[in-house]
Amino acid sequence: MPNIKTIIFDLGGVLIDWNPEYVFLKEFRGNREKMDWFLNEICAWEWNMNQDAGYPLAQATEDRVAMFPEYEKLIRMYYGRWEEMLGYTHEDTLEILESVVQNPNYNVFALTNWSGETFPKALQKFPWLQWFEGILVSGNEGIRKPHKEIYELMLQRYSINPNEAVFIDDSLKNVQGGETVGIKGIHYIDASSLKKELIALGVVL
Repeated sequence: MPNIKTIIFDLGGVLIDWNPEYVFLKEFRGNREKMDWFLNEICAWEWNMNQDAGYPLAQATEDRVAMFPEYEKLIRMYYGRWEEMLGYTHEDTLEILESVVQNPNYNVFALTNWSGETFPKALQKFPWLQWFEGILVSGNEGIRKPHKEIYELMLQRYSINPNEAVFIDDSLKNVQGGETVGIKGIHYIDASSLKKELIALGVVL
């Protein structure tokens, strides 16, 4: 069993709820099929992930409008009303975070795929983000999970020993990315299973 000294959390999907549905379901008058088509074909997840790697939001918007001018109004909503897509805190996971933050035996960080332009809005909305000793935001670094380089950067910047670290993410690909540099990974499903897996690793909660 590893001697865990560092705990690294993903944010979106683990501690923070974020969903474009909060904006677009209203715009499509509750027609989920049309909304899903728009979010899969026009403002697709892969397109949004490009901004998580540092591509400018304004340029990304103009690129998309040029490709799909008939959807200009909706495309501009994506980042124009992005803050409305920020939902709630996952309170049950926050309890786990608070427990390890208060324990002097652990160093606690966050590693998130997030646009550097929108992340300050999250900092304003969720004061508990200040609990982390450090947060590495992909959009500020020009590289995102699951690329190996971002995990290596995390280890270097915060002087983390990968053999003494655990990384929690709701994306299995991102967990596996961390494992390529020797970080023990936990694929987040819910707070209850996370708690059990941390305890199994000897983490005191």
